[in-house]
Amino acid sequence: MASIIPIFIPHEGCPHSCIFCNQNSISGRSAKRVTPAEITETIETWLDRYLAKQAHPVQVAFYGGSFTGLEPLRQQELLGAVTPFMDQGRVQQIRLSTRPDYIDQDKLDLLNMFKVDIVELGVQSLDDTVLRYSGRGHSTQDVYRAVDLLQRGAFQVGMQLMLGLPGQTFRSLRRTVAQTIQLQPDFVRIYPVLVVKGSGLEKAWQKGIYTPLSLGKAVLQAAYMKKNFDREGIRVIRMGLQPGDSLERSLLAGPYHPSFGEMVLSRLMLKQTRMLLQGQKESCPTLIINSKDMSIFKGIRSANMYRLSELGLLDCFALRTDDSQARYQVTLRNN
Repeated sequence: MASIIPIFIPHEGCPHSCIFCNQNSISGRSAKRVTPAEITETIETWLDRYLAKQAHPVQVAFYGGSFTGLEPLRQQELLGAVTPFMDQGRVQQIRLSTRPDYIDQDKLDLLNMFKVDIVELGVQSLDDTVLRYSGRGHSTQDVYRAVDLLQRGAFQVGMQLMLGLPGQTFRSLRRTVAQTIQLQPDFVRIYPVLVVKGSGLEKAWQKGIYTPLSLGKAVLQAAYMKKNFDREGIRVIRMGLQPGDSLERSLLAGPYHPSFGEMVLSRLMLKQTRMLLQGQKESCPTLIINSKDMSIFKGIRSANMYRLSELGLLDCFALRTDDSQARYQVTLRNN
């Protein structure tokens, strides 16, 4: 796992206004362009103050915007500010995000020149109808082409996916998950759609044209996604938007919770527990979890424990911790 130094370039390089997007509200950053001097200062500060004693690789990550949609000179300006730290061995990786339709061989040649390792694609959905309703301006074929180019170029590939998009059904979401698995990215992020001030979705929501998912449905759908990606060895590195004052001030509606990812993990642990206890009421087995997962196993405000009690399962097992146990997994040991 790398230690991240974040550099924010909100909405730079992206002329599109996706219906769900208000980058400044989501990131909490102004539209002021970051300068190479500010990048240098940020990296120095993180290296000296926060990462001086860490043993993990250091990664500079450009967040927001569509990096490869920037003018080539602007890309070189930003990446060039990281180059001295790469040459000194103080930074080991560079990560950036962009749109699938902003990938071609010339753009990848430039990224290679500056030793970029990881490219995240803002895919959101692999349903062309959903992409059109969302104002994305790219197609599923753009995604397939971009992933192919990146993988042949030996880049690590990430895919950002959303649930609760306009026109998206659960059937559509399942297809997107299946197609993502076919593409075999190195990792994915999962974000529920929120209605924020200043987004196109605000008007649709106010008119009653768009209804966001409930928090419960969003958790269930994210759990479905994570379970399937885990089964195929595709890492899910984030679920839910980063909590922050700016986001919470601009939030109008939608399945937001500052611990959304934990809620998804808790739901999956509850499902594992129920499956393991089927037909085990009389034997009173022992369930094993990692000690770091105790709060997730219990659920927020002990929701999982209440549910197990409602099902008559709470008193039919013993719970033990074992730190050799894989995180977020429940195993059964018969006594």
